[in-house]
Amino acid sequence: MNSDIPLQLLGGLTAREFLRDYWQKKPLLIRQAIPDFESPIDADELAGLALEEEVESRLVIEHGERPWELRRGPFAEDEFSKLPEREWTLLVQAVDQFVPEVSELLENFRFLPSWRVDDVMISFAAPGGSVGPHFDNYDVFLLQGHGKRNWKIGQMCDSESPLLQHADLRILAEFHETEEWVLEPGDMLYLPPRLAHCGVAVDNCMTYSVGFRAPSAAEVLTHFTDFLSQFLTDEERYTDADAKPAADPHQIQHDALDRLKSLLAEHMSDERLLLTWFGQYMTEPRYPELVVGPEDVEEEDFLAALQDGAVLIRNPSARLAWSEVDDDLLLFASGQSRYLPGKLRELLKLICAADALHTDNLGEWLNDEDGSGLLCELVKQGSLGFADE
Repeated sequence: MNSDIPLQLLGGLTAREFLRDYWQKKPLLIRQAIPDFESPIDADELAGLALEEEVESRLVIEHGERPWELRRGPFAEDEFSKLPEREWTLLVQAVDQFVPEVSELLENFRFLPSWRVDDVMISFAAPGGSVGPHFDNYDVFLLQGHGKRNWKIGQMCDSESPLLQHADLRILAEFHETEEWVLEPGDMLYLPPRLAHCGVAVDNCMTYSVGFRAPSAAEVLTHFTDFLSQFLTDEERYTDADAKPAADPHQIQHDALDRLKSLLAEHMSDERLLLTWFGQYMTEPRYPELVVGPEDVEEEDFLAALQDGAVLIRNPSARLAWSEVDDDLLLFASGQSRYLPGKLRELLKLICAADALHTDNLGEWLNDEDGSGLLCELVKQGSLGFADE
């Protein structure tokens, strides 16, 4: 994508201007980011998803059995008929993984790395419905899909910001409004991390929330060191060869810390391992159980099916990315990684970007042993599958 072309989605800003001036810095209201937008899913279909066991859903009722009552799905069908007329919200996570037309909306955001995208959450709110003033630790685009919603933004927050006493919801105890807008279908609001905001439905409305993955420092340290420990032997330990006699045997001298930092730095600075962990972590699917391949696929049968006109598509729950390591390539697929020869660069780009794979765009890659083997392995793993499946 040309980063210097004005984008309707960004209100006429180029991707370069948006990333320079707004991304992770300040909010941006875009009127008619997607002109004449019509939601590809209606309220009844969203409620239907919330009945399913594999779908993550929540109900927030402002005046329920207790203030800001939270209920978790899956829900029974008659539960929605018992809700009050006002002031409740249904939130359904990762709708893009279950509704292809919703997944297609992500094509509008390809000026950002696809591996940063988390999911598309859709909320339906009755008039007055809200989840209260809160903040998120990640970037989010809020696209109005149906009806109208009033949005207010406030102060920047952090872990010290006071919250209401609530077991499940992080509702701010203090909200200092700075700006306010009413969004209609096609309007979109970008919010950087930690900015307080509060949305209230003016009428029956649906809002699409495109969120982005942002691992915390705690997650990086915890998960990377767990990953790293798999490659360390028990013999690699703290050492103090050439130590000087202790003036006080009970004192920990600073030279001991220097040795300890050297031990950590030796392994923490391994860029290959860091890249491998990061790619695997950022492509872990939200619902790993949905990325399940067939028990076995014979490569000969797999190639024959493609030659007969079969089409491969990406599993909606799968996540793909790639990187370079010296002269090799590294493919990340749904939390797994694989080193590949540099000659497969264009194939990797095709696999990650194409909506469908078939003989027309795969061409000679099907005659390449490494290329055809890779495609077959991705089918076995479950990241790719035949369209009719």
